[in-house]
Amino acid sequence: METVEEDVEENSWREVVLPHLVPVVPDGAPPELERETGERRRGRDLLVAVDFGPNSKHAFDWSLAHIARMADTVHLVHAVSSVQNEIVYDKSRELMEDLAVEAFKTLLVRTKARIVEGDAGKVICREADRLKPAAVILGTRGRGLIKSVLQGSVSEYCFHNCKAAPIIIVPGKEAGEQSVL
Repeated sequence: METVEEDVEENSWREVVLPHLVPVVPDGAPPELERETGERRRGRDLLVAVDFGPNSKHAFDWSLAHIARMADTVHLVHAVSSVQNEIVYDKSRELMEDLAVEAFKTLLVRTKARIVEGDAGKVICREADRLKPAAVILGTRGRGLIKSVLQGSVSEYCFHNCKAAPIIIVPGKEAGEQSVL
């Protein structure tokens, strides 16, 4: 029996350099002032898929309020059609920077951001496989049941195909807080 190699689709991506929000401790400072890193750091990695929609922002806010803790690292992932398009990249980078500042102000969490070229569902699952996060958090698109069944949805794709971490699908604001886990 021969093994069959799958064609692994490799997408382009660009790391987003976020503003340095955590103060840097100068050399020679007392060790108690240093932020925990490496083996001692007990935070988790959380992957939050973001776009420019209100449901995505609601899922981000929900993840900060209900899941994230101070020592965690929130990985923001945004799928785009082309990372080479500077207009798309700049707008996406602005979104990531705004969310990183908000996450730091809200919980003092560390944030990393990546803009990846490709289909949103596949990008999210591939990033989850790469990071092995404690959870993948994403919002719903806000379409009705019929449209979602006919056209599919990113959250449904991730629910069925991401095997590296639990998937948390946060309903839109219109669903109300009682529907949120």
